Amino acid sequence: MTQYDAADVRAFFTERAAGWDARFPDDGPACSGAVDALLLRSGDRVLDAGCGTGRALPYLRAAVGPRGTVLGVDVTPAMLAEASAAGRHRSGGLLLADAERLPLRNGTLDAVFAAGLLTHLSDPAAGLAELARVTTTGGRLALFHPVGRAALAARHGRVLTPDDLRAEPRLRPLLRAAGWRLVSYVDEDARFLALAERS
Repeated sequence: MTQYDAADVRAFFTERAAGWDARFPDDGPACSGAVDALLLRSGDRVLDAGCGTGRALPYLRAAVGPRGTVLGVDVTPAMLAEASAAGRHRSGGLLLADAERLPLRNGTLDAVFAAGLLTHLSDPAAGLAELARVTTTGGRLALFHPVGRAALAARHGRVLTPDDLRAEPRLRPLLRAAGWRLVSYVDEDARFLALAERS
C-alpha cells in the first residue's frame, strides 16, 4: 500500500476540502457508533487525529461532556478552515499539526479517535507509536472508517491485497509494536472499526 508524506496528504486534502462533507452525507450514524465504542466518560481528554472537517468533534464532545477536553488535529489548513466554517470549533479545539509529531506531553490523553488516518501516515508504525506516547496507560484508540476494507477498495476500483495495513493479521502486530493491544476488530461493508488499548 502506498504511503504519503505530509506534503502529499496536505495537497490531496486541500483540493477536496470544500466539498468533503458533501461526499459523505450519510456516515454520521457510523461515526457516532464508533465514538460510542470508545466508552468515553465525562471529563475525558480525547484527540481526533486527522480530524479533517471535524465531523466527529460534536460526537466526541457529547461523550466527554463540558468538563472534558476535545482536540482536533489535522495537517491540512483547508480542512480545519472547513471545520471552523461549519461551527465544529465550538465542540473542540482545532490545531494544525502532523499526527506523527504531536505537540502534546506524554500521557496527555484518555483516548484517540482516528478516522481514515492509518493509510495517510508516512510511517504508520511511528504514527501509531506517537499516538501511544500521548495516551495514558489503559487509554483507548479507535481506528475507524465508515465503510469496510472491501467496500472501500471496490469504490476505488481496487482489490484487497495482503499488504493492506488494516487487515487484522497485519494490524495486530503493528499495534502491538507501537504500544497498543488490539481488543476488537470489525470489518464489514457498513464500517471498519479496530479498537485498541494502550498497554
